Amino acid sequence: MEPHTPDAPDTPGRPGAGTVTVRRGLPAGAERRAAELYWDAFGRKLGPALDPPDKAVPFIAAHLNADRAVCALLDGQLVGLAGYRHGGRALTGGSAGAVLRTYGRLRGLHRLLLLSLFERRPGAGQLVMDGIAVSSDLRGRGVGSLLIEEVAAVAAEQGYREIRLDVIDTNPRARALYERRGFTAVRTEETPYLRRLLGFGAVTTMRRPVGTDGRAGQ
Repeated sequence: MEPHTPDAPDTPGRPGAGTVTVRRGLPAGAERRAAELYWDAFGRKLGPALDPPDKAVPFIAAHLNADRAVCALLDGQLVGLAGYRHGGRALTGGSAGAVLRTYGRLRGLHRLLLLSLFERRPGAGQLVMDGIAVSSDLRGRGVGSLLIEEVAAVAAEQGYREIRLDVIDTNPRARALYERRGFTAVRTEETPYLRRLLGFGAVTTMRRPVGTDGRAGQ
């Protein structure tokens, strides 16, 4: 899944509302809020697999891996998060059995097939980003950039050589953000068969080298 957040200044925050801070790990009790942010960012893409929202949001909340997130907080409230895959686990989870229990066996099998279309296996030395979601009233204030750089720091500490993500053709603002943060497009896969089903017709893979300090490699 790819982010839905534009780039912004380096010192985010709203006048009189404090400064956005970034931490690793999802705060206890913030699962519902995280799922709402995630659904707001990716619901259009994930809708065919997880709709309706009143089932999708609780399902996402119940199957988050809190230690695979970096989070943005404003006055102690969760306003953004980014996920990544490490050690075989990503931010969003949920087994096949969990999907079938939530949506029923007949409808669940169809949803599992759709969810498999989003599965991405990391290559050697790659940390795969699992998506960025930012509260709508803070988009354009640098939160996405802060989250990306924290994921880059995680990648450097864990010894990864590069960060990889995928962005769909209907989200050019996200691609522009990634390019400004050092990502380069390496491959575009045309998926016209998904346009009617999922709303997009091409997926671009982007990569960013990781330096030992977490910044883009040279």
